Amino acid sequence: MKKILSFLFVLILTFGLLIGCGSESEDDSQISDDSAEQTEQTEESEGTEESEEGAFPLTITDALDNEVTIDEKPERIVSVIPSNTEIAFALGLEDEIVGVSDHDNYPEEVQEKERIGGLEMNIEVILSLDPDLVLAHGSSAESSQEGLQQIRASGINVFVVNDAQDIEGTYEAIDQIGQVTGTQEEADEIVDNMEEGFANLSETAEEIPEEERKSVFFEVSPAPDIFTAGQNTFFDSLLEVVDADNAAEELDGWVPIDPESIVGLDPDVIITTYGHYSDNPVEQVVSRDGWGSVTAVENEDVYDIHSDIVSRPGPRLVEGAEEIAEVVYPEYFEAE
Repeated sequence: MKKILSFLFVLILTFGLLIGCGSESEDDSQISDDSAEQTEQTEESEGTEESEEGAFPLTITDALDNEVTIDEKPERIVSVIPSNTEIAFALGLEDEIVGVSDHDNYPEEVQEKERIGGLEMNIEVILSLDPDLVLAHGSSAESSQEGLQQIRASGINVFVVNDAQDIEGTYEAIDQIGQVTGTQEEADEIVDNMEEGFANLSETAEEIPEEERKSVFFEVSPAPDIFTAGQNTFFDSLLEVVDADNAAEELDGWVPIDPESIVGLDPDVIITTYGHYSDNPVEQVVSRDGWGSVTAVENEDVYDIHSDIVSRPGPRLVEGAEEIAEVVYPEYFEAE
């Protein structure tokens, strides 16, 4: 009997120890799981905080192949060209912009900003504004190298935005400015909205029968020194969106053209882009000697569109494409 009782006692003790060990193992496992979950939550929190602050420090190559390192999100920005300014304002940087060029005219709030000069930058004014970022541009950077180098020598970051010549180049410029200013999310949204706007126009343009397709001539400066837009220009890109032909498609870039050659092209539609500085552009075109037989003049299809919305790389290019569509194919695109 004593042996049996001893055996039972040992058995009960062993079973108790096993239960205790199992409980401790479960507790340890629970603590380990809780710790891992807390670590994951901490990492997610840190990642969110970093995303909100922007991806700084940032090293990025600009349009002149200069490597630019920006340590912190810029708080004071100077823009030396209107297209950069329009993009910056669209990104919500109106408070950060402290200086703009003499040619800036959009949005209206730019009138309240300090002017830093036109084609020739006033370096003294720029330095007095104490910016931590200057947004330069590929179209003028070569001629402004000395001034830009002076700015760099003062410890100010200079980023040269690419000289966009088409819609895709505009997307790249918006993306670049978004990166260097810590507004990448806003830049992505602008590009998405532009892509959607162009896609909607293209979808409507697909309804236009091939036999109704029209040729368009852009007159970007008045006589006697008439210039037009050939291939590799915004005008050409926007015509593709609305399914129209460029009457000057054999030419490349922004080029001079004589009146006789324009008559020979016989465009269906003529669009001028200088009405904001020259009186009665439509009347100037239709009253020219020998132009009465031009299809656009004969059918009174001559219109003026502000050059800024069809030639300035930025979000308003969609608006420019819409205006072109409305005057070229009014029966398919209704003016709002």
